[in-house]
Amino acid sequence: MLDLQFIRDHADQVKTAMINKGIGDGTLVDELISADEARRDLITRTQETQTESNAAAKAIGALMKEGKKDEAQSAIAESSRLKAALKDLEEAQKAAQEQVNALLLEIPNVPHESVPVGRTPEDNEVAFEWGAFPEFGFDAMPHWELLDDHGMADFDRGSKVSGAGFPFYTKDGARLQRALINFFLDEAVAAGYMEIQSPLVVNEDSARGTGQLPDKEDLMYEAQRDGLYLIPTAEVPVTNLHRDEIFESDALPIRYCAYTPCFRREAGSYGKDVRGLNRLHQFDKVELVHFVRPEDSYQALEDLREHAERLLQKLELPYRRLLMCTGDMGFTQSKKYDLEVWSAAQERWLEVSSISNFESFQARRMMIRYRADGERKPRIIHTLNGSGLALPRIVAALLENNQQSDGSIRIPEALQGHFGAEQIGD
Repeated sequence: MLDLQFIRDHADQVKTAMINKGIGDGTLVDELISADEARRDLITRTQETQTESNAAAKAIGALMKEGKKDEAQSAIAESSRLKAALKDLEEAQKAAQEQVNALLLEIPNVPHESVPVGRTPEDNEVAFEWGAFPEFGFDAMPHWELLDDHGMADFDRGSKVSGAGFPFYTKDGARLQRALINFFLDEAVAAGYMEIQSPLVVNEDSARGTGQLPDKEDLMYEAQRDGLYLIPTAEVPVTNLHRDEIFESDALPIRYCAYTPCFRREAGSYGKDVRGLNRLHQFDKVELVHFVRPEDSYQALEDLREHAERLLQKLELPYRRLLMCTGDMGFTQSKKYDLEVWSAAQERWLEVSSISNFESFQARRMMIRYRADGERKPRIIHTLNGSGLALPRIVAALLENNQQSDGSIRIPEALQGHFGAEQIGD
């Protein structure tokens, strides 16, 4: 959520940000400013009426003491009228405040000046590429065939039990999942992150705090009876961990890592783009979350990105870094990188990590603040997060890029200790 005073002072900038993000034409900003003016007018009228009501109530006692009964009765009638008017104004003020709050939730974050303006994925900038594409002397198999050949996953039984997009991992498939989770967590802890385990469901306030509501409610699974949502990412519970808290400046930065299953009701097309592990409704991911001072947040973004990229390099996966354009970066982000790995058999890039700076946008919704040195009034903190990493497409790329002519699959050296073997298959 943006600061209301910032919106009033920079209305044109916020309108441009909305247009560049493909979220309306900016008229919502005018609607918000108009609603806020009406709210402030109601505050003034309420205060004035309260003053008049207090004066009328005080006059009643004085008139009664002086024996001026007729005038006292008039003062009583006027006091009753003012009390009724005050009640109406207070209700109108509350409704106006609710309207302003609702409109504020509809205004997206403003992109950082370094973010390219664009509307489609083609407008994203390829900022960096690493690694060489594997070369095979045979026809490379897609990961869904490799999974089947090695008995590593069961999509049919997963569909029977839960539905499409909920596979069972079996044998070396389950072993590989566990190895990757432990590898990602161990690397994060070694880099100074605090490991935590979070709830897998959150309430509405938590979903609203990180921006899933009111923007992404159609993408989340909801337990309606209990008013809870299955988490789409650990970002939601972990960032809400410090909702309504105030830190001292020397407590920052705070960095967490958390492994969770993630649940997403993503609408998918048919074909190769959603085959196998390319798009799932339940998947595993290690999430990285930062709480930092505002002046440190863009360095923290680069630190977060570098950590995720080191994981890809250790796994020997060719990847590229995208700087996302305004129209492809999301409602809540001020700046976002995507990391994509090369899928050798599918011959295309697969997204495995999104790394984002939200500046104060999330923290303002959650009222996460800190006290700067020598200051009494708390400031809003900055939050960041990134995938470190999401497993399904990592597994897909590992299998496809490391398949051998004899049908076996090589395990990258950095992962062998966690997996307990150098390869899958004979």
